[in-house]
Amino acid sequence: MLNVLFICTHNSARSVMAEALLNKLGTGRFQAYSAGSQPKAAPNRFALEKAAQLGFPADSYRSKSWDEFAKPGAATMDIIITVCDNAAGETCPFWAGHPANAHWGFPDPSAEMGSDEIKRAAFDRVFNKIKTHIEALVALPIETMDRATRNAALQKIAPHA
Repeated sequence: MLNVLFICTHNSARSVMAEALLNKLGTGRFQAYSAGSQPKAAPNRFALEKAAQLGFPADSYRSKSWDEFAKPGAATMDIIITVCDNAAGETCPFWAGHPANAHWGFPDPSAEMGSDEIKRAAFDRVFNKIKTHIEALVALPIETMDRATRNAALQKIAPHA
């Protein structure tokens, strides 16, 4: 099983949805996690709704710092994917094991203004984009790829989200 960490600045929306999607679609092959460089107090309620639609209870998610995954004894990540442009430009901690990495930038649905219906629609759009990328990841024969080949394949999935 490959460990995958999705990183976004606040670990409240895109990274949470990516974690839920990969844990659902990649069952048995992938274990997904999410974290942020500056985590919020809690995940966005609309992201939690999307996770719940996949069968994951809202209370199974919390916003976490990426430092939790850089500590000694933490699970070693095989793949790290940034899902927001801010996190991609930040200086990341040292990751043990030299994981493959990629940047899949998605618009921030939590920046949407307006009614709950408008916000929910923004989350639906981004969720569907993330799902397309996760499906492409799951379709790869990633377990048989070396690090360089993994990196190239991950980059090809989403050069521009």
